[in-house]
Amino acid sequence: MSTDAAVRTGPARVAWRPVLLVATVAAAVHLAVATRYGWHRDEFYYVVAGRHPDWGYVDQPPLTPLVARLAADLPDQLLALRVLAIGCQVGCVALTAVLTAQLGGRARAQALAAAAVAACPLFVGSALLFGTTVVDQVVWCATFVLVVRAVRRTTVGAWLAAGLVAGVGLENKDTVLVLLAGVAVGLAVFRRDVLRGPGPWVAGLLAAALAAPNVVWNATHGWPQQRMAALLSAQQGGTLGALAQLPVLLLLFAGPPLIALWVLGVRRLASAAAREDRWLLGAVVVVVVAFVATGGKFYYAGPVLAPLFAAGAVSVEASDGRRGRVGWPVAVAVSGVLAVLVWLPTLPVTTANDLRAVSPFVLETYGWPQFVDQVRDAEARMPPGTPILAANYGEAGALQLLGPASGLHATVVSGQNSYADWAPPTGTPDEVLCVGTWAPGELGAYWADVREIAPITYSRHVDGEETDLHAAIYDCRAPRGTWAQLWPRLSHLG
Repeated sequence: MSTDAAVRTGPARVAWRPVLLVATVAAAVHLAVATRYGWHRDEFYYVVAGRHPDWGYVDQPPLTPLVARLAADLPDQLLALRVLAIGCQVGCVALTAVLTAQLGGRARAQALAAAAVAACPLFVGSALLFGTTVVDQVVWCATFVLVVRAVRRTTVGAWLAAGLVAGVGLENKDTVLVLLAGVAVGLAVFRRDVLRGPGPWVAGLLAAALAAPNVVWNATHGWPQQRMAALLSAQQGGTLGALAQLPVLLLLFAGPPLIALWVLGVRRLASAAAREDRWLLGAVVVVVVAFVATGGKFYYAGPVLAPLFAAGAVSVEASDGRRGRVGWPVAVAVSGVLAVLVWLPTLPVTTANDLRAVSPFVLETYGWPQFVDQVRDAEARMPPGTPILAANYGEAGALQLLGPASGLHATVVSGQNSYADWAPPTGTPDEVLCVGTWAPGELGAYWADVREIAPITYSRHVDGEETDLHAAIYDCRAPRGTWAQLWPRLSHLG
């Protein structure tokens, strides 16, 4: 039987039993190690940003900080944040199964596609912490599902659902704009008939209306999020840097054992059997090209793996080979085990330290209590009321959120990103405890007398950004101006 003939041309029913089994296993694995190391620097920042509610921040829209702040009001702050991240991961698993059903896949295909997402290093690693990336992934998966549904139903109501999700997603991350551009181009090339109806246009207007508050905030603040995006692109090396990272996305973060599945997905969407859904492939191509051209980070385009896994699973089910019935579960299991070991805090921290070149994010969840305790000990020897200036938002957030329980009660400020807007100090910085990753000689531009008290160290020979860049604690005196004079130079994006 040929693959095309065996593939269903219409949507199938969702086989919830195997899909929920996959989702439950994924959630259980994540929960087992969710708080094993500790906070991630970005989680500190999201919570603190949420405590300064606004329609935008210099580096992000408001949705994730608001949700993080609400979660942090619960008794176990870190667990609450990680449960949210795991919920997003489970959402991606379930939505990919639904998308597979829409593409004609039955129970086996749905289970395979769901398991592929659950075992994919990109999705596993993103669910390590609660942040804009894991929320963005579930928004993309939901948008794919709802647009496929709307294309089939052609009703305005179906399109409004897609517009609603996309609009909410734009209040989390601007990358949704690239997704919408990909969808628009895909439909214009392969399903132009859909664009003749009012549905897509009404959905676009709804998404724009929901995104408007953040757009207005950006406009009234000089478009800082665009400046931040340009800075990140430059740090990535621009177009050439993004192009160099593309193989990393396709091979490492897509899961080496799962490469054949998304390749089958590309072939399936390009085949004659998928004429109705070929626009999905157009959207995928536009997204990847757009992020490469603009120098986006490798994981920005990651959610496009969901429709590729879904389409690939449909082809696998249609081929119905006995070898595949064993081979694909083995491939998924191997990918899942590797992803969990490398991208979640499952291994001893010294082993995770040895794997930093592959997975640097895990180590960023380790060592913050030691950092806070070292700063507390230094602060206890300073005159009462001595403020603390942190070099970056992670260090500032750790001191603010973990400091009180450790006995640190000093005022903490930072000039990085939105911290520069929240607490520009007043008066003269006669004596300040400066902590973190300052460049050699940098503090001397602001204080004439700079003395290093102690370097920041972690236990058990563990490295991190703070130790790599020689983070230290400094006693800074004899300022070269008032806070008002120094603050514009201390403020920076990064």
